[in-house]
Amino acid sequence: MLVKLFIYLAAVLPAVLAAPRYKCYNPEPTTGVPTQTVTQTTIQTTIQTTAEITTQTATPYPSPEPQTPVYLNWTTVSGYFLQDETTTDPNGFDYISTNFGLIDRAYDSDAEFDPNGEKSQWQRFAHHIGELNKNSDASTEYKVLLMARHGEGWHNAAESYYGTPAWNCYWGQLSGNGTAVWEDPHLTPAGELEAIKANDFWRKQIDEHKQPAPESFYTSPLSRCTVTANLTFANLGFDNFYPIVKEFLREGVSIRTCDHRPSKTYITNMFPFYKFEEGFAELDPLYDGVKYETSEAQDLRNFNGLTDVFTKDKNTWISFTAHSGEITSLLRVLGHRAFRLATGQAIPVLVKVVSNLPKSTTTTIAPWTTPTVCPAPPVTSIANQGCVCTATATPTTTI
Repeated sequence: MLVKLFIYLAAVLPAVLAAPRYKCYNPEPTTGVPTQTVTQTTIQTTIQTTAEITTQTATPYPSPEPQTPVYLNWTTVSGYFLQDETTTDPNGFDYISTNFGLIDRAYDSDAEFDPNGEKSQWQRFAHHIGELNKNSDASTEYKVLLMARHGEGWHNAAESYYGTPAWNCYWGQLSGNGTAVWEDPHLTPAGELEAIKANDFWRKQIDEHKQPAPESFYTSPLSRCTVTANLTFANLGFDNFYPIVKEFLREGVSIRTCDHRPSKTYITNMFPFYKFEEGFAELDPLYDGVKYETSEAQDLRNFNGLTDVFTKDKNTWISFTAHSGEITSLLRVLGHRAFRLATGQAIPVLVKVVSNLPKSTTTTIAPWTTPTVCPAPPVTSIANQGCVCTATATPTTTI
């Protein structure tokens, strides 16, 4: 294992060292999260739904004036990005080589804005979105979500090395293997390169394609995301790059230590200029190493999280730095087609948000679950059934 690791580092480290470095407050690679004593937070067991998930309504948030509930309805608007199209295969799709997936097409606002055909596709799209917002009533907004998955982390490398069954049923519950640490893991050298590539992409998009820069930045509290957000957007001249750390953007909570977030103090020490949402807890309120968050519970978390952002943030161009499973859930809650992202990849989504609609009914969702794992590397794992331990290993809920 050590030989393979050294060969891997020898291959990628020269490129990392030669790449431009950015403002980033990184701790020592072997630094883990502080020892925490946590209890499982009780999760709500109802979610607002209607016939289609694209028209869900939200938990009420009081308006400043008057003090009456505001309910949201949102839908994704297709036809603008390749990722919207059913003919686009997510496997191997690269947002960098496809202009973020923006479709080369005309808009009904082009005639006035660009009569001579001199503007870029992104300039015309941005103007089109501005016109949609300007011509909508006070209860309707259009927002462009720019959702990026973090670069490769040490947990990703470990799962690739050991295989998914062994990772899910044994290794993932450990903090590391003595060589790599994957409790709240940082980026591998390859993951850093992915984030630096994203930085280069944004510089080119803004300078050459005239793509609007994000107006708001949000990130998951897990280190692989806080580091990715910084490497992606640092040194681009943004005077508004003060990311807000949001609990709801974290990965689906499992029993694996990679889902154990660091303390608020730890994040602050890494990135003193990052901000936190109101009420962000010092210690992880969700992870306990025993219970899994169900997909339904994660969707509810994201439904409430999106409601919070759409209610409080009036900007149009919004950046999320999050995780594969988390973005999968966000797309599901937004009503977008499934589009799985590889590490370092990103997806834009145009969302229409309408407020002051009737509140819908509630539906009971599945509670968190307690799976079993193996006290030693397993024989295999079976989808929807769980781990298959060796004959001498008794399944357990903790290691």
